[in-house]
Amino acid sequence: MPRSLYRYIWRISGRAQAGLAALSIVVFLLDLAPLELQRRIVNDALQQQEIAPLLWLAALYAGVALAQGGSKLALNIWRSKVSEAANRRLRLDTYAVAVRHPAKGAEAGKEGLGLSIILAEVEPVGGFIGTGVSDPVLHAGVLLSVFGYMIYLQPWMALVGAALFVPQFVFVPLLQEAINRRTERRIQILRNLSVEIVNETADRVPGQSENEFERRVNNVYRLNMEIFRRKFSMNFLMNLLHHLGIGGILLVGGWFVLRHRIEVGTVVAFISGLNRINDPWGDLVNFFRDLTNARVKYQLIACVLDEAAVTDAPDPIAANSG
Repeated sequence: MPRSLYRYIWRISGRAQAGLAALSIVVFLLDLAPLELQRRIVNDALQQQEIAPLLWLAALYAGVALAQGGSKLALNIWRSKVSEAANRRLRLDTYAVAVRHPAKGAEAGKEGLGLSIILAEVEPVGGFIGTGVSDPVLHAGVLLSVFGYMIYLQPWMALVGAALFVPQFVFVPLLQEAINRRTERRIQILRNLSVEIVNETADRVPGQSENEFERRVNNVYRLNMEIFRRKFSMNFLMNLLHHLGIGGILLVGGWFVLRHRIEVGTVVAFISGLNRINDPWGDLVNFFRDLTNARVKYQLIACVLDEAAVTDAPDPIAANSG
């Protein structure tokens, strides 16, 4: 198996990933249209005080929403299909390796390793394979397109909205790196626990490693709590900055409206755009968190399968002597 997760993704689902990326571009372009329609409904249709433009824009808004929702539905179903196909392939490969080894003595640990992979480690890797290309394309596309639209409408207000991201470029990588280190250690401990459980069951020596087992379970608990504290602290800071950004938009936008430099519909579009930016930004942070988790688990799986492949390979000297 390739050592790189993305090389493996491209090997088993290259065509599907290209199609998912193209569909993601369609989704984020459709995501931009409602912002302009909201602005036009507030500024043009309501100011004209005529029902026909309002009905036409509302119908167009509903059509765009339907197209966007349909494309997102297709994207999610397709990604789920790719993920489940990857899960099935990894489980079958792992099972094929696990059944080659006897389940007694020292070899029982290998069965425990295979059990750990099949039950706990395949799902995050397979799930990431379905989103590994389309997610960054979709979320980065939404961020860039919406922010570009905001700059087009009013550069100064766009800078106010962008200011909320500056502190996040500092604390998000630091907290995420701390989460990644603890996630990797947690994965290794859980894998060792699976091996120990199978070994002790096979050897039938009650209480032989109860203290060690309890110590490792306590370590998993401690690592999980450290991960949760950092994860939720990061979410708190991101949400706080988001609301401060909305307050800044209302303050600056209200001042511009009072000075007749912009229209109310522009402020509405900015607030809606800021909300649309907040979600994909948080999704990108989650994506890099999932990438780290999937990469660690994939490398562990690849090492096990490659080691088994080498172990099961026929001895060339013995083959030639035969």
